[in-house]
Amino acid sequence: MDNLQALLTDPVVLISAGGLITVIAICAFYVYFFMRKINNNE
Repeated sequence: MDNLQALLTDPVVLISAGGLITVIAICAFYVYFFMRKINNNE
């Protein structure tokens, strides 16, 4: 349990997780955007 607590309070881990979540959100937006554009092209 100490390892988990250390990971959750480490600023490097939190910043990395925030960056990863941001990148995944941008990727999901582009997938949604392009799929919507492709489907509305008809």
